Amino acid sequence: MAFQKYAATAFASAIALAAAFAAPVAEAKDWRGWNIHVEDYPVSHGMEAFMAEVTEKTGGEIKGKVFHQGVLGSQPDAIEQVRLGIIDFAEFSLGPWGPVAPEANVVSLPFIFKSIDQMHRAMDGAPGEALSAGLEKKGVIALGYYDAGARSFYNSRGPINAPADMEGMKVRVMNNDLFVDMIAALGGNATPMAFAEVYQSIKTNVVDGAENNPPSYESTAHYEVAPFYSISEHLIIPEVLVIAKKTWDGLTPEQQEIVKVAGKNSTMLQRELWADREAKSMEVVKAAGVEVNMIEDKAPFQEAMAPVYEGYLAANPDMKGIVELFQNFE
Repeated sequence: MAFQKYAATAFASAIALAAAFAAPVAEAKDWRGWNIHVEDYPVSHGMEAFMAEVTEKTGGEIKGKVFHQGVLGSQPDAIEQVRLGIIDFAEFSLGPWGPVAPEANVVSLPFIFKSIDQMHRAMDGAPGEALSAGLEKKGVIALGYYDAGARSFYNSRGPINAPADMEGMKVRVMNNDLFVDMIAALGGNATPMAFAEVYQSIKTNVVDGAENNPPSYESTAHYEVAPFYSISEHLIIPEVLVIAKKTWDGLTPEQQEIVKVAGKNSTMLQRELWADREAKSMEVVKAAGVEVNMIEDKAPFQEAMAPVYEGYLAANPDMKGIVELFQNFE
C-alpha cells in the first residue's frame, strides 16, 4: 500500500514536472507580432499573410497573432521587446533602428537609392544582406524588406524642377539632422515639426510645404493646402519584417526554412499592395486638381547632397564601406 501511494505520488510529480517544462515550449510556438499600422494597410496584410503561411506550412505547430496599431507598445519599446524575444516578430521602419544598429541609418541618406525598383533589388541583394548582418548582431533576423514608398516634395508655391526652385522655401521635415542638412543643401529652410501640425502650418504659411510619400500626402489632405507635388524620390526608406533571434534559434531547421520562405512571400505581397495603394492615392490628388510633375533631371539634387554625405561619414567613418556598397549597387 505504501509503495502504491509512493508510486502515485511520484507519477503525479512527474506529470507536474513535465507540464512545467512543456509550458515554455507551447508558449514559444504561440507567437505574438507587433505592428504600428491599422489593420487595413499593406504592411498589416503582409504580416497576416506571413503568420497564416507559417501556421499552415508547420501543420499548426506554430500559431500566432498580429497585434496592430501598436497595442503591444510604442515603437522604441517594441524594438527592445523583439530583441529580448518577448515579442516574436514585428515590422518596423528602419529609421528608428538607427540608434540601435548604425547600419540602418544608411538608408536614410538622401538619394542613396536611384528608384523604388533599384531599392527592391538592393535590399534583396548584397546591400540588404549587409544591413541584415547589422540587425542580427542586435538580436533580430531580417525576413524581408517591405516597401514604404518614396518621399517627394510638395508645397504651396509652385512646381520644383531644380534646386533653385527651393531657394528660401520653408519645408517641414522629420526631426533628424540628416533631413535638416538635406533641405539646407538645396537652399531651403528646414522646419522640424510634428506630422499632425503640417496641414495647419502650410495653410497659415508657417511653412511652404513638406515631403512625404503619395499615400501620406493624400490621406492627410495636405494636397488641399499644398497643391504642387514634385516627384523627387529623395528619400526611399524601406521597412523590415523581423523575427526575434531568440525565437528563431528555438526553431528546427525545417521550421526556419518555412519561416524564411513565408517572409519572402509576405514581402512580395506587401510590395504589390503598396504599389496599388500609391497608384490610387495619385489618382485622388490628380482628380482634386493637384499639379504633379516628375523631376526629370535629379543630378543637381544628388550633387547638392555631397556635404550631407561628408558630414555623415565624418561622424560615422566605420559606415563608409556599407555606404559605398549601396551607392554602387545597380
